[in-house]
Amino acid sequence: MTMKLLSGDPRLVCELALRPLVLVFWSILGTKALDNGLARTPTMGWLHWERFMCNLDCQEEPDACISEQLFMQMADLMVSEGWKDAGYEYLCIDDCWMAPERDSKGRLQADPQRFPSGIQHLANYVHSKGLKLGIYADVGNKTCAGFPGSFGYYDIDAQTFADWGVDLLKFDGCHCDSVTSLADGYKYMSLALNRTGRSIVYSCEWPLYMRPFHKPNYTDIQYYCNYWRNYDDIYDSWESIKNILAWTTDNQKEIVEVAGPGGWNDPDMLVIGNFGLSWDQQVTQMALWAIMAAPLLMSNDLRQISSQAKALLQNEDVIAVNQDPLGKQGYCFRKENKIEVWERPLSNLAWAVAVRNLQEIGGPRSYTIQVASLGQGIACNPGCIITQLLPEKVQLGFYEWTVTLKTRINPSGTVLLRLDYI
Repeated sequence: MTMKLLSGDPRLVCELALRPLVLVFWSILGTKALDNGLARTPTMGWLHWERFMCNLDCQEEPDACISEQLFMQMADLMVSEGWKDAGYEYLCIDDCWMAPERDSKGRLQADPQRFPSGIQHLANYVHSKGLKLGIYADVGNKTCAGFPGSFGYYDIDAQTFADWGVDLLKFDGCHCDSVTSLADGYKYMSLALNRTGRSIVYSCEWPLYMRPFHKPNYTDIQYYCNYWRNYDDIYDSWESIKNILAWTTDNQKEIVEVAGPGGWNDPDMLVIGNFGLSWDQQVTQMALWAIMAAPLLMSNDLRQISSQAKALLQNEDVIAVNQDPLGKQGYCFRKENKIEVWERPLSNLAWAVAVRNLQEIGGPRSYTIQVASLGQGIACNPGCIITQLLPEKVQLGFYEWTVTLKTRINPSGTVLLRLDYI
């Protein structure tokens, strides 16, 4: 969602309203914080926002509006089309699910026309499929689309979500006047979710909204959140993917070290299977999201996805890299002549390596690299088995530490390799 911080005196809304909560917050801060045992590997699932946005017109577009029908159809397909078996577990609702007002007891409620059975019924349906349900709320006075925010209602909203059987909360950061209130609100909701006793993955947009004003405190962020957005919303465009990757490489010294089991940097949704990316660009997104240990949250229409995009998203070898239990985020370690080389340490002394062609003119380009330079010099010392995983799987065989590795990469494409230590 796009950031919207209100203008005016920050004391007028957020800080005055939050003051009673802050007293409670600081009284429990030292005794309980996020320790929910969740997201030990990056979260995988489906999220509606990029593809379906805030489409409320169920009369004209019944198959594309934000409604319980849409989520039930996606739940069915996640099971029948192999997504659940591939690891995509969470079916996530984004903004625009709510009624315009809270109920008489101050609780959030789903729009009665678009979700006539309510969220608890939808959660039960999703659970019956062996999946988990995610939902959306906002730390401020309103959501980014203008629906009721959670500010001043953190405890009641956390309990409402738990009572409904929600398994993940995406907590956005629009419409809050103060960065202090923003940070305190994210912390408070983390504690409120824990106090419900229900296991709820907590997705934060805290650093995204904090960064224009202060350098994010990642010690706090990883302490309270299961994963967090650092950069702008993704769009169904190659320019958007490039911007996210450029930001990540520019800031990797700050963010890579804070990621690990239970807390991940989130570069936003997978847009594979939509309209804006070529095949090679879709390969690049999948390969680099695996290297970055990013949450794999698809935003596409599973009812009309190509077999090629489906095979890429369900590629078990690439998913294994993303879900590797060592939980180390990869990084870009070389950039030369319009080529980037990324690497990520994996369990059992294995490494993943991605070679990305930044050039967008001409044809495929060859790139040769010393095997001894990969995996911090130890991946293939004295030797390793190298397997190309993307754009197609090829067993490249045994490589000694002293030899070179030659790859050939399409424009805007990426070759993803796995190095298994011998």
